Amino acid sequence: MKKLLITILFFIIAESIMSQYAPLFYQIPNYKNSINEEFEKTDNGILRINQVSIPGYQYFRVKNDDSARPCVIICPGGGYHILAAGHEGIAVANYFNSIGVNAILLKYRIPNEEHQFDKTIAPLQDLQQAIYLARMNGKKWGIDENKIGVMGFSAGGHLAASLSTHYNDVKINNPEGISLRPNFQVLIYPVITFRTFGHMGSMKNLVGAYANEEKIHYFSNEENIDKNTPMAFIVHAKDDETVPVKNAEIYHQNLVNVNVNSTLFIMEKGGHGFGLNNSKTEIQWPPLLNEWLRKNSILPNLFLAHNR
Repeated sequence: MKKLLITILFFIIAESIMSQYAPLFYQIPNYKNSINEEFEKTDNGILRINQVSIPGYQYFRVKNDDSARPCVIICPGGGYHILAAGHEGIAVANYFNSIGVNAILLKYRIPNEEHQFDKTIAPLQDLQQAIYLARMNGKKWGIDENKIGVMGFSAGGHLAASLSTHYNDVKINNPEGISLRPNFQVLIYPVITFRTFGHMGSMKNLVGAYANEEKIHYFSNEENIDKNTPMAFIVHAKDDETVPVKNAEIYHQNLVNVNVNSTLFIMEKGGHGFGLNNSKTEIQWPPLLNEWLRKNSILPNLFLAHNR
């Protein structure tokens, strides 16, 4: 009874800290009980969440009705150092709602040895839990359990790709044996590899600057693709000087090599971190994604629906 009261008190405190974010776990795995130093800051119009040690989520539902809609779990970027939760999070969730897709904005943990026993798996545990919750609560939340995707920007793209290639390596409590495999993945200027052309900042923050070959291979997602990896929609800019476009290219090519449906859209300009709107190009990726979702029967095809 005492343990239960302590647990309840912990989550009351945690919820007040997390503001609008709901708790992701009843009991956080791989967690060291230390001081929560999380804070939000806006730099140059970009909302950044710093030092996340208690994971959470926001659920953006299109409409509270009986319809079962697709759902996308969004992982903001930030080099596994911060979460760019505005233009790579809230704005994206609102966009998905506008096209009839539910969205879960994930506030995943920042890797930190002071807060986690094994910092390398904490973000992946959080994303696994998010898809677990989406499938467990599908009927109540209005989610089509066969149309749940993961989406990530930059390091969030690395996280989404990590789940897409390691969904069978379950690192959370899953007594029901619920599938943690996403039905599709959407990767925007993603970090893919921890090899020489990856993003060394993300690598250092997640696995350390001197990670062994086993860790580098595990988190070099292009090396872990197989025929069951979820279909993908990938966007990158040629002039990205932070995360080289080769990350997207090699992931796409390795998906195609095993006959996984993959679409790669490369922009001539845009750099890194443009979010929903790339001001350096006239062709934007959200309408292309909308078309791809319809082409792959995640959203209804408007032409066919109109002519029924």
